[in-house]
This record gives sequence, structure tokens and C-alpha cells, in this order.
Amino acid sequence: MPLTRDEDIAELLTNARTIAVIGASDRPERPSYGVMKILQDQGYRVLPVNPQITGEHVLGEFVWRELAQIGLPIDSGDIFRRPDAVDEAVEQAIFVGAKAVWMQIGVINEEAAAKTEAAGLKVVMDRCPKIEIPRLGIPRVSQPA
Repeated sequence: MPLTRDEDIAELLTNARTIAVIGASDRPERPSYGVMKILQDQGYRVLPVNPQITGEHVLGEFVWRELAQIGLPIDSGDIFRRPDAVDEAVEQAIFVGAKAVWMQIGVINEEAAAKTEAAGLKVVMDRCPKIEIPRLGIPRVSQPA
């Protein structure tokens, strides 16, 4: 069952350091761009993933084709994809050993959530960290030296 309690979501956000934004955009008017910017400002390392703009840079970060290319531990994958396209992102998150998957506002896929949880990952669905961070009073994260 996806996390819904404020305490659980706050713990997830507080413990995360690296967040992959799946479906990241290089266009400032797109929601994924704004979320990436807020997460960076909050101190998270944000890794954009989008096969259509692989090799470019968004907000100073190299854009990856898929999670498996990154080669760094990923605490959470924040999915900006249609609900019917979430499965591939979930499979990648499971494959790379991510700790959690966020499905953005409007992204609801119960099957993908169940698959994610069955693999031992935490799931947040139909929510946005850009909204949850200030609502829950999450302090700025610090990256390890």
C-alpha cells in the first residue's frame, strides 16, 4: 500500500539524498523542471532521466537514458510519466535497487505500486515532493562529503 501517513513521507524525504527524475524535461515551463529545481534548492542531488534528451544537461546535471546507466545509489525515483507508462520506470527502479518510487500527482497505477512494494521499495503515489517538503517542514538536506 502506498505511503499516505505524513510521518512516513517525511521520513522518506528526510533520509533521501539522491533523486532520479524520470521523465525530466529541459523546458522550464514543464512541471518536472520546476520540481527538479526545487529539489536541487532543497539540497538533493537530482539526476534527470529522459531518453529523448540523453546527453544534454538540465539544471547542470547530465541527462541519462535510463536508471541503469547512472551507476550511483538512488534513494528515490520521481516519475513524471503517464500512468500506463509507469511500469518500465518501476522495473528500472527495482533493478537498480532504489529505495523508493514517487508517482507524481495524477500518476496512479495500483499494479505498478504493488509490484514496487513486493520488491521491497516504498511507494508514494499521486503526490509531489515539491508540495510535500514545505507542507511537512522538511529541512534542507546535506550531501555527504
